[in-house]
Amino acid sequence: MSKPIKVGILGYGYASKTFHAPFLGTLEGYDLTSISSSDPSKVKADWPDVNVAASPEAIFADKDIELVVIPTPNDTHFPLAQAALAAGKHVVVDKPFTLDVAQAEQLKLQAEKAGKLLSVYQNRRWDSGFLTVKKILQEGCLGDIKYYESHFDRYRPAVRQRWREANIPGAGIWYDLGPHLLDQVLQYFGKPTAITADLAMIRPNAQAVDYFHTILQYADKKVVLHATTLAAAPMPIYVIHGMNGSYVKYGLDTQESCLKNGAKPEGVNWGVDSNTGNVTLSQNDELITQPWPNEKGNYGGYYHAIYKAIRNGEANPVTPSEAIDIMKLIEAGIRSATEKRTIESIF
Repeated sequence: MSKPIKVGILGYGYASKTFHAPFLGTLEGYDLTSISSSDPSKVKADWPDVNVAASPEAIFADKDIELVVIPTPNDTHFPLAQAALAAGKHVVVDKPFTLDVAQAEQLKLQAEKAGKLLSVYQNRRWDSGFLTVKKILQEGCLGDIKYYESHFDRYRPAVRQRWREANIPGAGIWYDLGPHLLDQVLQYFGKPTAITADLAMIRPNAQAVDYFHTILQYADKKVVLHATTLAAAPMPIYVIHGMNGSYVKYGLDTQESCLKNGAKPEGVNWGVDSNTGNVTLSQNDELITQPWPNEKGNYGGYYHAIYKAIRNGEANPVTPSEAIDIMKLIEAGIRSATEKRTIESIF
C-alpha cells in the first residue's frame, strides 16, 4: 500500500465523532492527523495522539494534509469546501453537499479546475439494508418492481437545542435524512420524472421540518419516501412489491447505534444486522413467506473507495454530479411542498 493519506477533519460534533473519525482513525491507508475544534479536551478524550487545530484555516494551511473532511453544519459546507479546494486539498463533504444546486455546481467546477477529488459522504449506500435490497433487485426474484417504499422513522418527541432542529438554512430532516433516501432510490431506479412532497413541522415548538412524505414518479413504478420524528412503534424500513412477490424489512442498520455507543468498526460481526426481512413469493398459486438473509453493512467501504480514488485513480464512490442530482430533488421537494403541487422537469 502507498503512503497513508493524511486527513484533517473540520469540527468534532456528532457526525465527526460518530461517522468519520472512527474510520479515518483506524482504517489502513489513513493517518488521522488533525481535527479542528474549540474544545481540545473533547477530541483528546477519544484521540489523544491527534493534533487539535484551533481553526479550519489551520488545517487548510497544513501542507502535509491531503484530504479535508467537512462534517460541519450544512450552511458551512459551501464556504469551507471552497477554502479547502483553494488550499489544494482533496475534499469529502457530508451530505446533503450544499444548501442549493448553484453552490453544488460551483464546487464541482472548482474541484475540476483544481484537479482535486471532491466527494459527498453517502454512507447509507453501505447500510446492510441498502446492500440487501440491491441484491434482491439484482437477482430479480420479486419480478418487475411496481412499488417501493422506504422509511427513516425515529421517536424524538422533544425538540432539542441543536443546529439540525433550529430555524436556520439547511436544518430539518428533509436536508438530513432526505438525501439518504433519495440517493438510495436513484441508485436503484435512476432519476424520477416528478416529485410530490409534503414537508411539515408536526412537533410542538418545532422550528425545522421534522416530517416528510414524498412520492417520486416513474413510468413503471411508484416510490414513496417517508420520515418522521414521532414514530414510537416500529414501522417497516422497506416495503417492496413486484409482480412475483414482496419484500418487507423492519429495523435500521445497526452501525450508527454501535458507533454512537463507542464501538470500533472492526471484527467479523461488524455491520451484521440480525433483523432479517421476509420475502413473500407466489409459488403454485400459493404465497410462501421466507426470511431473506441480510448483507453485511460496512461504512468503511466508502473510505476504502476514497483511498483508491486518490491513490490509484479509481472511481469516486459518490461523485459531485450524483450529489447535484440529490440537491435538485431537495429543491424540487421544497417547491412542491410550498406550492402544493407536483414538480416535473427536475433534471
